[in-house]
Amino acid sequence: MNYDALRAVPTPQATDSHVPIPHHELVELVRYTLGFYGHEIAEEAHAIAADGSRYFGLMTLRSPYGDYSDTLGLRNSHDKSFPIGVAHGSRVFVCDNLAFVGDTVIKRKHTSKAKKELPGLITEIIQPLQEQRIAQNQKLLAYKETELADAVVDHAVLDLYRKDVIGIQAVAHVLKAYEEPPHDWGGRTAWRLFNAATFALAGKVAERPDLTKQLHTVIDGTCTRLQ
Repeated sequence: MNYDALRAVPTPQATDSHVPIPHHELVELVRYTLGFYGHEIAEEAHAIAADGSRYFGLMTLRSPYGDYSDTLGLRNSHDKSFPIGVAHGSRVFVCDNLAFVGDTVIKRKHTSKAKKELPGLITEIIQPLQEQRIAQNQKLLAYKETELADAVVDHAVLDLYRKDVIGIQAVAHVLKAYEEPPHDWGGRTAWRLFNAATFALAGKVAERPDLTKQLHTVIDGTCTRLQ
């Protein structure tokens, strides 16, 4: 949906104990804070649940990197299903694979006090983002430079299953995407395995950023053991 449609989504009436934050106000606040710290938004995407109670958004940040973009994921709810969250990650251009390396959840109940504190809380998330973007680039470059033997790939995929990143049925999907890539992810490297896994997780990442946080942990560990 476009931003104008998002602004039109009604916000429930506040009560003494619950003060919902309009979805578009979270977007506007993040936009402003990103601009203040020198980050340029290249693209936005917004989605809501059928009843408008839950919001998910993506902000693609202009980036010098050739094959992926830095991305912020936003989420908010009016029905107390989850707190406000902002996640930092990457999106690969050729296949639109999405992964989050960091996820900050504002664990505050929706109260009038929390609404007043929200600008400061968002600033605390955005202020260190430049360093996080640099670190993410270094991480993904290491993936591209780390070649993997078949036995190492098998172990890593099973580790993803053991850590509940993927289900048992997805094991075969990840291995197939690695062996027969649907897109050009280069040679038999950690980068190719990373993309095979995010390809298999498509559709689940927006609601569960923690899945790809753990994915990064497994791939990082695989690369470290090979050094």
